[in-house]
Amino acid sequence: MLTIENIQEYMPDVLDYGIIDFEPYFAKSRADIVRLLNIKWWPIRSKQRYDITIRGYYSEFDDTLITDSQFTRAAVFHCLAYYVLPALSQFDPASDRFREMMAYYKERFEEEFDLILQDGVEYDMDDDGEISDAEQVPTHRGKLIR
Repeated sequence: MLTIENIQEYMPDVLDYGIIDFEPYFAKSRADIVRLLNIKWWPIRSKQRYDITIRGYYSEFDDTLITDSQFTRAAVFHCLAYYVLPALSQFDPASDRFREMMAYYKERFEEEFDLILQDGVEYDMDDDGEISDAEQVPTHRGKLIR
């Protein structure tokens, strides 16, 4: 979903602070994003496809069927806000630049994640290796779709 090069696009000096291994942070960010998708997006998407009150059919969310590249920017913001910057922060109440950056990237993550949901999550529902237009349905909330 993301690499150190993706992080360096937004924070070029990230390697100068002594963090050696970023892989655990990347894995945690991916897991958090998958969890959010499972909570915020999948119930709405699966209900659009399968009306469980009528058919009694419900499929489980498979995170291997999403397009990881669609979430790269959101994953960068999430990783910075929730893992990298807290590791660098001293949590000093008097002007800690990393705390300010955490707040900024948390807001950016929320905005980016909401935009992805509104635009449509790319999910290969039939597992054929291609995302059709029908498989990238935007999540409309509070709108009547005909």
